[in-house]
Amino acid sequence: MTEADFWELIGKLDWDRTGDDAAVIKPVVEALARRSVSDIEQFEAILAERLFSLDTEQHARQIGKWAYSGPDTEFSVDFFLYVRCCVVANGRAFFENALKNPARMPKDVEFEALLSVAGEAHRLKTGEEFTFVPPVSYETFANAAGWAAA
Repeated sequence: MTEADFWELIGKLDWDRTGDDAAVIKPVVEALARRSVSDIEQFEAILAERLFSLDTEQHARQIGKWAYSGPDTEFSVDFFLYVRCCVVANGRAFFENALKNPARMPKDVEFEALLSVAGEAHRLKTGEEFTFVPPVSYETFANAAGWAAA
């Protein structure tokens, strides 16, 4: 799977079904399930890399009500991850813009469902649980360089 393939699949998200996350991701899940298991794993790896790259203090400070404002304040690591998913789900141009300019991060919106695409595609293709672990973690604070000042 190439970077272009990844973004082409992301482009299949059905935003006309907004409000029903399973329906929004369904076209991507189905298209990915028609590809090889290796491609499903590569989709997950590319997704993890993109989420990892957005895992910075500067980005976390721009997400609205639950923004990061210091180590001794309330901050939802899960919500920040889901906001980063929203960035990727909005396509390559949106992602690249937000990556370069943290102020472009969406405020108070998330798209957690993106995290389930590869697992659902794998289950649809093989009938088995998806156990692939990507080379980088997308969990909040995993990008140590992005949080060096935190």
